[in-house]
Amino acid sequence: MSNHQPLQGAFWMVAAGLMFAIINTTLQYLGINYGIGSGAAVLFQYGIALLLFLPLMGTGSIRSAMKSDFRLLHVIRVGFSVIGIQLWTWALAYPVPIWQGIALLMVSPLFATVGSGLLLRESVSPVRWLATLVGFLGAMLVLQPWSDEFMWASLIPVAAAFFWASASLMTKFTVSRDEPSTIVFYLLVLMLPFNMLFGLPKLTLTNDWQMWGLLIMIGALTAFAQWAIAKAYSVADASFVQPFDHIKLPLNVLAGFIVFGTVPPGMLWVGSALIIASVIFVTHYERRQNPVKVLWEEAHSKSE
Repeated sequence: MSNHQPLQGAFWMVAAGLMFAIINTTLQYLGINYGIGSGAAVLFQYGIALLLFLPLMGTGSIRSAMKSDFRLLHVIRVGFSVIGIQLWTWALAYPVPIWQGIALLMVSPLFATVGSGLLLRESVSPVRWLATLVGFLGAMLVLQPWSDEFMWASLIPVAAAFFWASASLMTKFTVSRDEPSTIVFYLLVLMLPFNMLFGLPKLTLTNDWQMWGLLIMIGALTAFAQWAIAKAYSVADASFVQPFDHIKLPLNVLAGFIVFGTVPPGMLWVGSALIIASVIFVTHYERRQNPVKVLWEEAHSKSE
């Protein structure tokens, strides 16, 4: 592909991971210290992101976004995103430890293998099934359902991973023709009515300026992080960019340690290593076995 720019793609994906680490830690801090529920937190987060993002687009960019060829697909994509975001914020507010939640979110690519084999009836080789099984074994090591510390809320990030995996696949398709700003525009605008439905019933307003400062900060970071992800996929091959998404685990662990002083157990790294290794293996195995299919997907996961 002529416009493949690996350094830019890696930069934007790592930047997005850093911003989401700050967002996740701040959301959990707000839930613990200010009692902000998940529905209200998401309403503020994405509502503020919308207010900050729209003026940056300009009339011409908004008009161009409204002419997108994927308007219906954007609606479906945002619907899946809303469910995933609500589940994830609920997990943070519970609170599920950030390090555990992030590690479990990494199983989302494995859901694609399960779905293609069981739901779409595609041919999945025994090797891919084995790699997927190893990945979910890693998730079990992170969850540790046999331990006394296990809580059912730890399964919420797994559910969020499923819905985000579905939304991510749609995002990779829409960047074939839409600019990153268009993708973020639809996400922020279409999420607003959904978030109002979940957030308004539990909305409480206070005059705590520190709380509002943190909400405005995560709103701005949310808008830019979403744009950075779309930008990464638009300037570099998806197969190259995707592995850089795994840096979100150490970044979130570091942020959680700085803010809350939490130190994850050693089993986290063992389980996470199995998850990451299985995801990388499945991706490269699919590329080797189905090069035409993968090249077609990558060609349709880029902007102009």
